[in-house]
Amino acid sequence: MFALNQENSIANHFLAEIRDVSIQQDRARFRRNLKRLGSLLAYEISKSLQYEQSQVETPLAPTSVNVMKDELVLIPILRAAMPFYDGFLELFDQADSGFIGAWRTHNEQNEIDAELNYQAAPGLDSKTVLVIDPML
Repeated sequence: MFALNQENSIANHFLAEIRDVSIQQDRARFRRNLKRLGSLLAYEISKSLQYEQSQVETPLAPTSVNVMKDELVLIPILRAAMPFYDGFLELFDQADSGFIGAWRTHNEQNEIDAELNYQAAPGLDSKTVLVIDPML
């Protein structure tokens, strides 16, 4: 689990704006900040993925670089996660995508339940799945 607010960074500024009730009314800014946070979180997650060495031809000479080995599947929880998901796609643009439609409900004991009404995903065998939702 990754928490962007544990260290001082621009993420704290974006989180503050998302939480501010006066800024929440500006839907475009709210979505833009979610997308920014998605990209920042995707970067942090990228540090924990698996990499392998690969050879690339540069203008000067061949060189070895570490490239991502994991095959990713990004699965946002519709619909609140869509701007967040866009931020992940900025970095993981080669990832496959799946989608889950879910919402919160309250039961008779006033506990929160989740209702699922839609799920679609490509094959997940030997893939790294990132479930994307700003509330998780």
